[in-house]
Amino acid sequence: MYGLCTWIVVGLIVGAIARLVFPGRQPMGWAGTAVLGMAGSLVGGFLSALVWHGSIRVFQVGGLISSVIGALLILWIVSRR
Repeated sequence: MYGLCTWIVVGLIVGAIARLVFPGRQPMGWAGTAVLGMAGSLVGGFLSALVWHGSIRVFQVGGLISSVIGALLILWIVSRR
Protein backbone atom coordinates (compact mmCIF):
# COMPACT_ATOMS: atom_id res chain seq x y z
CA MET A 1 0.00 0.00 0.00
CA TYR A 2 2.82 2.41 0.85
CA GLY A 3 4.54 1.59 -2.43
CA LEU A 4 1.47 2.63 -4.41
CA CYS A 5 1.09 5.85 -2.41
CA THR A 6 4.77 6.63 -2.91
CA TRP A 7 4.48 5.98 -6.64
CA ILE A 8 1.50 8.36 -6.89
CA VAL A 9 3.24 11.12 -4.90
CA VAL A 10 6.49 10.79 -6.85
CA GLY A 11 4.46 10.72 -10.08
CA LEU A 12 2.73 13.93 -9.05
CA ILE A 13 6.09 15.59 -8.33
CA VAL A 14 7.64 14.38 -11.59
CA GLY A 15 4.59 15.41 -13.60
CA ALA A 16 4.55 18.86 -11.98
CA ILE A 17 8.24 19.40 -12.74
CA ALA A 18 7.74 18.31 -16.35
CA ARG A 19 4.74 20.63 -16.76
CA LEU A 20 6.73 23.54 -15.33
CA VAL A 21 9.66 22.93 -17.68
CA PHE A 22 7.63 22.23 -20.84
CA PRO A 23 6.58 25.41 -22.65
CA GLY A 24 2.93 26.08 -23.32
CA ARG A 25 -0.27 25.18 -21.56
CA GLN A 26 -1.21 21.60 -20.70
CA PRO A 27 -4.90 21.32 -19.77
CA MET A 28 -4.87 18.63 -17.08
CA GLY A 29 -5.64 18.44 -13.39
CA TRP A 30 -3.65 16.96 -10.55
CA ALA A 31 -4.73 13.40 -11.42
CA GLY A 32 -3.56 13.86 -15.00
CA THR A 33 -0.31 15.30 -13.72
CA ALA A 34 0.20 12.25 -11.48
CA VAL A 35 -0.52 9.88 -14.38
CA LEU A 36 1.88 11.87 -16.57
CA GLY A 37 4.60 11.53 -13.92
CA MET A 38 4.00 7.80 -13.45
CA ALA A 39 4.06 7.20 -17.21
CA GLY A 40 7.18 9.36 -17.44
CA SER A 41 8.80 7.20 -14.77
CA LEU A 42 8.08 4.09 -16.82
CA VAL A 43 9.39 5.65 -20.04
CA GLY A 44 12.42 7.15 -18.31
CA GLY A 45 13.22 3.87 -16.57
CA PHE A 46 12.93 1.97 -19.83
CA LEU A 47 15.19 4.43 -21.65
CA SER A 48 17.79 4.45 -18.88
CA ALA A 49 17.79 0.64 -18.83
CA LEU A 50 18.49 0.68 -22.57
CA VAL A 51 21.31 3.18 -22.23
CA TRP A 52 23.03 1.75 -19.14
CA HIS A 53 22.15 -1.94 -19.71
CA GLY A 54 20.54 -2.37 -16.32
CA SER A 55 17.79 -1.07 -14.16
CA ILE A 56 17.57 1.31 -11.23
CA ARG A 57 16.11 -0.55 -8.25
CA VAL A 58 16.26 2.14 -5.58
CA PHE A 59 15.26 5.79 -5.52
CA GLN A 60 18.10 7.91 -6.88
CA VAL A 61 18.41 11.42 -8.26
CA GLY A 62 19.32 9.96 -11.65
CA GLY A 63 16.05 8.03 -11.63
CA LEU A 64 14.14 11.22 -10.88
CA ILE A 65 15.89 13.02 -13.74
CA SER A 66 15.18 10.19 -16.18
CA SER A 67 11.55 10.21 -15.02
CA VAL A 68 11.25 13.92 -15.77
CA ILE A 69 12.87 13.38 -19.17
CA GLY A 70 10.36 10.59 -19.87
CA ALA A 71 7.46 12.85 -18.85
CA LEU A 72 8.82 15.64 -21.07
CA LEU A 73 9.01 13.17 -23.96
CA ILE A 74 5.37 12.21 -23.41
CA LEU A 75 4.32 15.87 -23.26
CA TRP A 76 6.21 16.56 -26.47
CA ILE A 77 4.56 13.64 -28.27
CA VAL A 78 1.10 14.66 -27.08
CA SER A 79 1.66 18.31 -28.06
CA ARG A 80 2.61 17.27 -31.61
CA ARG A 81 -0.92 15.99 -32.33
